[in-house]
Amino acid sequence: MIRRYGTLIGLVGIVVVFSVLRPDTFMTVGNWLNITQQVSILAVVAFASTVVMVTGAFDLSVGTMASLAGMVAAASMQAGLGIGVAIALALAVAAAGGAVNGLLVAYLRIVPFVATLGTLTMFGGLALMVSDGSTIFGRAIPQAFGAFGRGGLPLGTVDGRAVILPNLTIVALIVLVLVWVLLEQTGYGRRLYAVGGNAVAARLAGVRTRLVMLGAFVVSGLGAGIGGLMLTSRLASANPTQGDGLMLNAIAAVFLGVTMSDEGVPRVLGTLVGVLILGVLANGLTQLQIDTYVQQVLTGAIVVGAVAVGSVRRRAS
Repeated sequence: MIRRYGTLIGLVGIVVVFSVLRPDTFMTVGNWLNITQQVSILAVVAFASTVVMVTGAFDLSVGTMASLAGMVAAASMQAGLGIGVAIALALAVAAAGGAVNGLLVAYLRIVPFVATLGTLTMFGGLALMVSDGSTIFGRAIPQAFGAFGRGGLPLGTVDGRAVILPNLTIVALIVLVLVWVLLEQTGYGRRLYAVGGNAVAARLAGVRTRLVMLGAFVVSGLGAGIGGLMLTSRLASANPTQGDGLMLNAIAAVFLGVTMSDEGVPRVLGTLVGVLILGVLANGLTQLQIDTYVQQVLTGAIVVGAVAVGSVRRRAS
């Protein structure tokens, strides 16, 4: 049990440490709701990235795709289009970008690392082109769109303080359920795992491996697009580089989750644990007033350590 759930136990250990060091502020309802809001955007991108990583591939373009989707939505609203139309256009662009990645990897046989590294640069350039390198903010972003990212669902009161479940947290939970159902409860999910386990054997068994891979990248693109929309809504502005940092953290979250699997394959619930580890670390270290650069070093060391332990455990089993 300890070997399998070591990462989850590690999360509990981190929570205990910060609870002891900051007993008055860390283990409060308000702080935990704040953590869920802080990690919600990363969670959506990481959940969708899990679908691609199940197949054994990577999508390095999710960060710049998030930036591009946010810019498309903001530019559309600035041009006078309605919020619904702007969101639809952004998601269409995100799905198209994912399809491009899928075509490059599945049909042109380009190594995923190389293909998505190229589209990472391409999507980033498109985001700059859409905005002419500038930030869109102010009256260009409708108040209702920005209010969603900062609003939430009232749950009652605790100690006289209102408890509000952030809208972005709700979106992340919905995406979590959808991805879990896709991977664990559908035939397509089983085909995804089959391709990741042995693509040749899956093809010989009748699985249309190229189409399965294409679909996985489309899901990843859509997840990045939703994350970009959430980020734009929360900030009530769009910057052509605002989502660029999501990629590394999303992959780190998936890898942290992989250590919970005996088979060494990504699971979306494991990714959730990985996201929470990153979020709790960032929140707790900030409360301890640890410098941002030190936070990056500690977070990176924990990710590497967890993956290394998981690798050693699988070789020993």
